[in-house]
Amino acid sequence: MNSKNNKSYDENSIQVLEGLEAVRKRPGMYIGNVDNKGLHHLIWEIIDNSIDEVLAGHATKIDVTINEDQSITIEDDGRGIPVAIHPKTQRSTLETIFTVLHAGGKFGGENSGYKVSGGLHGVGASVVNALSEWLLAEVYTSGKKHQLKFEFDNETQEEKTDGIQFVGETDKRGTKITFLPNFALFNNGVDSFDVEIIRIRLKEIAYLNKGLIITLIDKRKEEDYKITYCFQGGIVDFVNDLNNGQDKITSDVIYSEGEFEGVGVEVGMQYTTSYQSKIVSFVNNIATVEGGTHVKGFLLAVLKIINAYADKKLPQKEKKVFKKEDIKEGLTAIISIKHPDPIYEGQTKSKLGNVEVRRIVNKVISEKFEAYLLENPAQAGQILNKIKQATKAREAAERARDITRRKDVLSFSTLPGKLADCSSTNMEETEIFIVEGDSAGGSAKMGRDREIQAILPLRGKVINSERARVDKLFSNNEITSMITAFGTGIDSDFNIEKLRYGKIIIMTDADVDGSHIRTLLLTFFFRYFKKLIEAGHIYIACPPLYKISKGKNEKYIYTDKEKDEFFENVKDDISKYYVQRYKGLGEMNDDQLWETTMDPNNRKLLKVSIDDLNRADIVFSELMGEFVKPRRKFITRNSKFANLDI
Repeated sequence: MNSKNNKSYDENSIQVLEGLEAVRKRPGMYIGNVDNKGLHHLIWEIIDNSIDEVLAGHATKIDVTINEDQSITIEDDGRGIPVAIHPKTQRSTLETIFTVLHAGGKFGGENSGYKVSGGLHGVGASVVNALSEWLLAEVYTSGKKHQLKFEFDNETQEEKTDGIQFVGETDKRGTKITFLPNFALFNNGVDSFDVEIIRIRLKEIAYLNKGLIITLIDKRKEEDYKITYCFQGGIVDFVNDLNNGQDKITSDVIYSEGEFEGVGVEVGMQYTTSYQSKIVSFVNNIATVEGGTHVKGFLLAVLKIINAYADKKLPQKEKKVFKKEDIKEGLTAIISIKHPDPIYEGQTKSKLGNVEVRRIVNKVISEKFEAYLLENPAQAGQILNKIKQATKAREAAERARDITRRKDVLSFSTLPGKLADCSSTNMEETEIFIVEGDSAGGSAKMGRDREIQAILPLRGKVINSERARVDKLFSNNEITSMITAFGTGIDSDFNIEKLRYGKIIIMTDADVDGSHIRTLLLTFFFRYFKKLIEAGHIYIACPPLYKISKGKNEKYIYTDKEKDEFFENVKDDISKYYVQRYKGLGEMNDDQLWETTMDPNNRKLLKVSIDDLNRADIVFSELMGEFVKPRRKFITRNSKFANLDI
């Protein structure tokens, strides 16, 4: 599928579309945001260029190194960026790529250097250069080594370079890019790379390019951190990893691949006993978290084949037409396509729009999946039983859902009785606190601003939505109370325009039980109100851990570190201070709860966001799923980060 492109790759392969604009003034336009995610996006842009060489069949390995000075080195064994004079810019092609926006080997039709490619279509290299203090490009091609260095002068606000330099003869080939980000252009606190974020992405890339050897080295530690990934099974290994520790209905991963009309398709799928689905899709190695036509084509093919098989195998009284929601339950799938001209909906490349892809993916999966069902009747029967149970649950949920449907926007008769609503109906200013227990709920109701703050107390721990079908959720009073209070509906009824509160705030005790309840709520929101998280409506309240008193003076402390720092700066006798440890919100009176946790002018709130949708999906499955092995593995891997209150 990644066949070698035999056309020449030289200065004529690089097409210049437009000049470089002031990227430093508006970096968010090019890397999304000037936050931690944007910082790591610089790495992905350079790696994507190396992956393009892999996709073209010219590179077999990529090395990524985090250096001691926080610079990053990315090296591949591809053909090396062309260094000859570019006919349009009259500068070296290497310099053109790093100084001219939209210059790259990904344009130009038949003269293009690549059949398919990821990244931002040539924007990446010049943007990384623009947002770096310095960048060094080293190229090994045609038996020669050349290098080119750029440095940003803070005084003149100009970028300087001595131009391309011939270094000497070499037997190596490939491209090596080292750059130090200009951290001053990013948000405060964004000043270093996270090796775990990089590791997860590199592992994903290795899965999607079977046989690729990709190595990550972190030289910032006393002993160099080094890990290498190479998966000969590709996305089959990916599916097996996602389903590690789970009970499988289909013992083997069902794998399909094919190429039609220049579009390469790989699909790996497997059914498990889980109630959740994991359908992850990619286009040219870039995750399409919102799916698109490739996912639609896959699901339509599975649905059609399942319905046809059921019609032949099920007795007349059991026959019914299954729906897409039914066949998704317990299904894990990786859908990876390579497209020469992908079209995306929106700016973020999160949803594929090419109409022809639906038909192509459908064709690739249909024959393989149909043959699997016919050749494995026992497992096919288990799949049918799984889908029949999912169908019953869906139908039960549809009946129960009527309870939570609001008749119209002015009808509040269906709101839960224990909800203490606010008087304002302006969603932009209203907020609802989801509070643990009646005791804390009582304090919150007394201390709140009744104009804009609503209180919904929960009794006990909510149901774990990772281990329950949707019909069980609708039979849980705490869940239905939240659904009804929010006003948006759920699943197919969801309408964010009907949201009644601009902020949904989780307010639980600062102890282990409170953390568990908070995690259960976040699991529910992630699985059934993901769009509320993405739109920035979900928050976590931060109640204080301590109240430190001396005479009439009081100070609230929110973390153990803050407490230690406070006493480090105390000059008089520490025994003169009284320290109260809050174990629960119920220990505070209404004035204290308002002052520390609910007052918009003084409180601390954490906004819940999703940096990596696919990774978040995996973590929720590991932590909250019914299978012990992946949870134990997660806890062991992250135990060093635990903050235990013993």
